[in-house]
Parts: sequence; C-alpha cells; structure tokens
Amino acid sequence: MKITNVKSFPVWVGSRNQMVIKVETDAGLYGLGEAGLSGRELAVAGAIQHYREFLIGRDPLAPGALWQEMYRSQYFEGGRVLTAAISAIDMALYDIKGKALGVPVYQLLGGKHRDAIPGFATANVPTGPQLLENVQAFLAYGWDVIRFGPEFPRKPGDTDPTLFEPAESIGYTAKWLTQVREGVGLGPIFGIDYHHRLSVAETASFSQRMPPGTLDFLEEPIRDESPEAYAALRSMVSIPFAIGEEISSKWGFLPYIERGLTNYARVDICNVGGFTEAMKVAGWAEAHYIDLMPHNPLGPICTAATVQLAAAVPNFSWLEMRVSPTGETYNFDDELFPLAPRLEGTHFPVLDTPGLGVDFNEELALKRPFKYWEAPHLHKRDGSYTNW
Repeated sequence: MKITNVKSFPVWVGSRNQMVIKVETDAGLYGLGEAGLSGRELAVAGAIQHYREFLIGRDPLAPGALWQEMYRSQYFEGGRVLTAAISAIDMALYDIKGKALGVPVYQLLGGKHRDAIPGFATANVPTGPQLLENVQAFLAYGWDVIRFGPEFPRKPGDTDPTLFEPAESIGYTAKWLTQVREGVGLGPIFGIDYHHRLSVAETASFSQRMPPGTLDFLEEPIRDESPEAYAALRSMVSIPFAIGEEISSKWGFLPYIERGLTNYARVDICNVGGFTEAMKVAGWAEAHYIDLMPHNPLGPICTAATVQLAAAVPNFSWLEMRVSPTGETYNFDDELFPLAPRLEGTHFPVLDTPGLGVDFNEELALKRPFKYWEAPHLHKRDGSYTNW
C-alpha cells in the first residue's frame, strides 16, 4: 500500500475554521486528521503541501518513521506550524492503519484501559449570581468536573468587548468562585482556565484571594515559554496546575514533567505531533505520576483521536468537552462529519470501529470555504495588548 495523495481542507464549521487532512492510498483506504493552530490554518496548509511532495509513494503503515522524516527533513526542525501539520498527517496514518487491520486505533497503541472517557464541561456564563444557578444545572445533569473562565469586569461606560484588565478580573472572579464552592460543597471538581492572561504576580494574588480547596486545578494561568516563571509561581501557589495545550513536542514538555511544574498534562494531539509524540509524552508523564487532561477545542476528528489516546493510556483524568448544558457547539456538524464520537451523558463510549471512528464529507467541505477568523486582540485600559 502506498500514499497517493495528501489533501488539506481548511473548512468553516459554525463559528471557526477546522483544518482537516485526508491521506489517500492506492488500496482505496484513506485516513483523516486534524491540525491545531486555530486562526493560522493557511500556514499549516502550506507546511502540509511541502510534506505531500515526499510522502506520495510512501508506506502509510510506518507512521513512526514518517514522523521522524517529517520532523527532521528540514534544517529548522519543530515549531507549532510544522508540528500541527505533522500531527494531522500522523493521526491520518493511524486511521489508515487501523482500517487496514480492522481495529480501532487504541488497539495499535496497546489496547484500551477504560470503556468510557469521562469529561469536564465548561461553564460559559459570566460570573455573578447566575453562575451558581448554572453550576447547579450542570451537577443535576451529571457533570461533576466543571471548568470556569475568568470574568471580564466592566465599569460604567465600558463598551469595548476586547478590553481585559487582569487586575480587575482576579478579585471579582475569586469572589464568585468562592461563593460557588460554598454553595455546592466540596464534592465537585472545579478548575479555571485563565488562558495565559495573567502574570506570575497576578496569578499568585488571584490564588491567595480564595480559601484553600476552592479550586482543584488552575489551567494555563501564564504563558508556557518560561519554565522558570512557572517554577517561581509553583513556590507561591498550592493549587494543582494544568499546563501544556500549547506545547508542541516532547522536548517542550520536558521541564514541566521533569521539574514537577504541572500536575495535569494538557496534551493537544493536534499540536504535539499526533499519536506518535503524544504516546511518548503520556509514558513520560506516567513515570512522574502525572495524568493527562487533553486539550480538545477543535472538531470531531480531534475528539475522535483524543478518545483513542485517552482509552490507551493508564494515566488519564478528564477530556475537555464542548457539548454541555451551556457549552459551545460550533465544532460539530453532522452533515460534514456523518460518523463522529457521540457523547453519552458526560462520557464518550470507547467503540470498536476500525481506525479513528470518524468520517468526513469532502464534497460538502468544498462548498464551505475557509474564512479569515481572528481571535480577539485583547488590550488593557492603557492600550497595551495582552493575551487572548
């Protein structure tokens, strides 16, 4: 069996683009993959076009060797654009291999450890009195792991939705998280994703404004370029950290795992290098008693691949979900993805469908062209830019 084509489909789904990859073979089998790097899909498409030139004619059943060739075939190795492209191609190759052997991808990774993949939901409502009501609705539905987002406080006259002042956010957010915890008790697992919008000092101040036990994890409070900054923060904050959704290789994860700077590894299979690299990170994390809490913000292909990964590793906590009582649903489309993972309550079942267990309507995708989308460019009151 040989690869005959590698196609990329930057396709608009709901309110964002998804970067879908299709690898075709001369045996009639094809594999699907999805690249991360939301908002820069055309850059990834360019990298895929470069890889296509030497992948045609190659054996799709050797994803490990092809991963090494893709990663090491240029002088300037790595970087998020290249690893996003490699991620998508790698998972497409595993999809082909699973179909060729008639087994789900998790069987190629050592078999499954669990029959269902538990998830956490995100409370997509502003903090304030309605937050407690929203959380109670989640709990009634069966969600016992809930993630929050920070508040964007407003002063009289504030009308700009891209205004975000961290110093104003932390006190208000801490106040309402404390009240929600007091309102529902110690049972549920609570976390917050500050989306690397804070500094070290702001993160420490935020954490110190809540009683111990309010939060069970603090996700991506600062950017990940500096392990030293996280080491300084670790000495000031007792809340477990969940870090890694932007990390694009095992080498990027190295200091966070080896130095105990994260307690949950937020592996993103669409950015870190596909199954080939994600399994290496998972094994490394297991040796340090760190569970995976995968990043899953994209579409059904990302979800399908992450479910396969989550089934195949022993050290797993919860999968990020985008279907919940108040969750976003922009990333699922039954017409475009006629076969896709289906949530059952608060879990994804682990099925025995060969490959990834997802399919894609290529003809329909061609009718839904790429649209330029930018994440909000947040700024502070003084006009300086900050992170989205």
